[in-house]
Amino acid sequence: MTDYVISRHPVASAAVAGSEARFPVRRIFCVGRNYAAHAREMGKDPNRDAPFFFTKPADALVDNHQTVAYPKETENFHFEAELVVAIGKDGSNIPEEKSLDHIWGYAVGNDFTRRDLQLEAREKGRPWDWGKAFDQSAVCAAIHPVEEVGHPDKGSIKLTVNGDVKQDADLAELIWSVPEIISILSHSMDLKAGDLIYTGTPAGVGPLVPGDVCVVSIEGLGELTTTISERL
Repeated sequence: MTDYVISRHPVASAAVAGSEARFPVRRIFCVGRNYAAHAREMGKDPNRDAPFFFTKPADALVDNHQTVAYPKETENFHFEAELVVAIGKDGSNIPEEKSLDHIWGYAVGNDFTRRDLQLEAREKGRPWDWGKAFDQSAVCAAIHPVEEVGHPDKGSIKLTVNGDVKQDADLAELIWSVPEIISILSHSMDLKAGDLIYTGTPAGVGPLVPGDVCVVSIEGLGELTTTISERL
């Protein structure tokens, strides 16, 4: 057994639907501006140029039905409904037609964003980390195994805040499909079992405040509910 000079950090993990076992999470990749209408609302033209990615730390994960504190250093805290892909098989330079073989399952996600910090970084040509990769910024419902849900490539993705619909789209509107995303990522770095991919958010992103209850639903994958509490 390896000795460590400080206490070892626990393994980050996500829940698995219908099981007490959990999915160990290695890395979290996120796809930027992967719905045309969202690209437009962020002031960018949607196109089929190569997609871009950012990351979140694995320990930013939050389970379903949890309370998240309004984050530090922001006055513009946003929701982003997303389909999450869980990688279950290692791969490098994966052909698009083989991409689905590497998926363990799918989940409902919410890519929380400190929008003011993200936009400030963008305007200054700096990385997005402070706007995206903060504590409790990657909310994820239980992962559904592929053998139970198949590979969802169409169907409703919706987000409500206190019952009011804010985002309402279809998975078929993704600019870059899940197989394309996996293939492109794997040509840049090795994908490993345990990686999660947040595939992008539809139009309608907006702010959350303490007391809000945010619910994301994806057809066939259920709901993800998060309550926002006061800033710690």
